[in-house]
Amino acid sequence: MKSAVKAAFASEMASARSAEAAGDFALAARHLERAHILGQRWYVTHIRTHYHMLRLALKRSDAKEARGQLVRLIGAGPFHLAGWVPVGNTGGADVSATRPMPIPADLQSHLEGHSLRNGLILRGFLLAAIVAAYLIYR
Repeated sequence: MKSAVKAAFASEMASARSAEAAGDFALAARHLERAHILGQRWYVTHIRTHYHMLRLALKRSDAKEARGQLVRLIGAGPFHLAGWVPVGNTGGADVSATRPMPIPADLQSHLEGHSLRNGLILRGFLLAAIVAAYLIYR
């Protein structure tokens, strides 16, 4: 992850924590959505964002959002291995997990030139190794 993207992601996550601590759950959710847009191309930050979205949904007693985040936490791995992430998707349960969305103008510069196709061969080998290990050791 480039340092500019990393800094922007960290800033959105910190803003989400601050808003949540202040009791402004709607603002916290918006910051988590922005963090999701920035971090969804990298597996760890993608999962981390969905984990925090799940935490917030549970804190808000929002069962629909919590279910949606559980599905997204499970589904993020296979989609990453396949090299497919819907660009700009905000990650909330109120939108389809497969729908690409426009990237907000102020976030576009952070993501220019990055493609999930970079490293697709490596992910293909990783997926093949996982399948082979499963077939051998089942």
